[in-house]
Amino acid sequence: MLAVFADGKFRDLGISDLPGLLRQGDVIIVNDTRVIPVRLNGHKETGARVQVTLLKPAKARGTNEDGTWQGLARPARKLNPGDRLIFAPDFAAEVRARGDGGEVTLAFGLAGEELTAALDKYGIMPLPPYIKRDPNNGPGDDKADREDYQTVFATRPGAVAAPTAGLHFTPELLHEIDSAGAAVHPLTLHVGGGTFLPVKVEDTRDHEMHAEWGEIHRPTANAVNAAREEGGRVIAVGSTSLRLLEAAVDADGRVRPFSGETDIFITPGFRFRAVDVMLTNFHLPRSTLFMLVAAFSGLDTMKAAYGHAKATGYRFYSYGDACWLERSNPS
Repeated sequence: MLAVFADGKFRDLGISDLPGLLRQGDVIIVNDTRVIPVRLNGHKETGARVQVTLLKPAKARGTNEDGTWQGLARPARKLNPGDRLIFAPDFAAEVRARGDGGEVTLAFGLAGEELTAALDKYGIMPLPPYIKRDPNNGPGDDKADREDYQTVFATRPGAVAAPTAGLHFTPELLHEIDSAGAAVHPLTLHVGGGTFLPVKVEDTRDHEMHAEWGEIHRPTANAVNAAREEGGRVIAVGSTSLRLLEAAVDADGRVRPFSGETDIFITPGFRFRAVDVMLTNFHLPRSTLFMLVAAFSGLDTMKAAYGHAKATGYRFYSYGDACWLERSNPS
């Protein structure tokens, strides 16, 4: 289903109705990141079992990555620097550091394509915990998840979670969007686990956003700027696309090519310069994602929208339904 919240009104549609919401000259920005199987089941040399979910390379992407990754381990309290974690007879890592919240830094001794191949062979897709799988199938993942938990745009490996708003798109829907006169352009934001962490502080200024690597190539930046100049709307598919666009826009409202990390944290009061409309899923309260949509469409609007969604039976979370939101302070 697709909930449309615009002009103070709620409409219940289907995702197939999306082309009818578009105008000639609109630009739709999607995230082409691809989820990699970064969850690893292994054991210490003592035999104690451990599960690790990798989050991102310890060195910034685009630099000389050396096979050292940051991640979260369970249980982590008994891990110490120097411990060797064995995930397969030919695949292991050394613990380089451990934090107080389960954070670990692991050195694999493999990098680049060799590490990617090992993760493809031994890793598990990092599905959210509310997506259940039959434990009788063993410690591995459901093989269908390797494709089901990817968007149709997924071409650049690097995410540890799917940009789930993109899961609603199909080749057939993209054809209808093209027929409606709108254009689809990609950017890349490799989604990290920190995006989904709850906000536990009373003052949002004290919440630390984890940095994520992103890239906007010049053709996409040019398409966004041309749409704004010619009266088209910029429609971000998902919070990840919106965050990177707003991180790359200048004071004059022009999006610049971008490559690097961003930790932009969007809360009510934020001034949006790049995006007019967003298509997103329904998010948890007290999450940075809900704060973002409240900043975009207004807190009162989102409270009413979520009340409508709950009463109408919309599904939340990664494989849930979508909503169409318009910016509350259009330029």
